[in-house]
Amino acid sequence: MRAYVNSINLKEPYPVLFLDRDGVINFDHGHVFQIEKFDLMPGIFDLIRLANKKKYLVIVVTNQAGIAKNFYTEKQFHNLTLWMIEFFKDNNLIINGVYYSPFHPTLGKGKYLLSENTRKPGSGMFEEAFKDFNIDKENSIMIGDNISDIEASKGAGIKNNILLTNSKDNSIKNNLLNDVNIISSLSEAQPFIR
Repeated sequence: MRAYVNSINLKEPYPVLFLDRDGVINFDHGHVFQIEKFDLMPGIFDLIRLANKKKYLVIVVTNQAGIAKNFYTEKQFHNLTLWMIEFFKDNNLIINGVYYSPFHPTLGKGKYLLSENTRKPGSGMFEEAFKDFNIDKENSIMIGDNISDIEASKGAGIKNNILLTNSKDNSIKNNLLNDVNIISSLSEAQPFIR
């Protein structure tokens, strides 16, 4: 589902820096929906600034199971999203789109109890972005902090995938294919943006 799209008419395809939200843009405190709990990850400003400078679109793809579990509403999520967009814009940083999945296959309530392809590891959010933007998949990048982020990205045909983790657990590496880069800080992602 679309939370925000900065519609720009692109004649030629542009690469995208796809970002998960909680754990990549902001610290994952668990179901973040309040501005006062939206604490930015170190290095996120520099990363988005570099992507903007190198002519990458910046698109957020985020599971929002907190909506499904009735911890907060879609309206509260949208309010935080609009605040986030403006906050970055006030710092001369551009986010071009935000896509979210408010569903959960087992813990969702009411209409949100749904096994739905937009929920990562499904690739539905990426597919929505492909419809809204002229995207160069070959040179796009996904940064996530969960294996499901990478699975979703790979399923959508994004070849450049980065897992942000501080885990020393080798099973994470064993669960990923060799073509996934593992980093422990966002500054380590900057060389991938060419």
